[in-house]
Amino acid sequence: MASKERYINLFTDYGFKKIFGEEPNKNLLREQLFDTAEIARFTPDLVRSYEKSLKYYRDLKNSLDTAFDEGKEAGIEVGEQKKERQVVINGLEQGLDFQIIAALTGLSLEAIEKIEQEIQKDEEKGDCQ
Repeated sequence: MASKERYINLFTDYGFKKIFGEEPNKNLLREQLFDTAEIARFTPDLVRSYEKSLKYYRDLKNSLDTAFDEGKEAGIEVGEQKKERQVVINGLEQGLDFQIIAALTGLSLEAIEKIEQEIQKDEEKGDCQ
């Protein structure tokens, strides 16, 4: 049975060579090694402080990433609603029946009627101004 290597073999690991073996990435490896060596020389108090700041950074990054993802999903949902509304408006302008518009958009007849009422209110406001 062949034994699996437990660690990266710097001479045979293709991914490692690809990332750090190319000239533009050699500085990245040097910086990482120097940072690791610097952390290894920390006193116990500095290690605790470093770990605490690292935890704070990761917590903050995770919070921001989650907020970004939620905002992105909300934006997509708003965009889909606007598109549905525009399809309803276009259908109404073309004189399509509510049943056809409902079949095209997947919206209920009540939702289509509500959009039509909103359009009429907007038109009335525009006439008054």
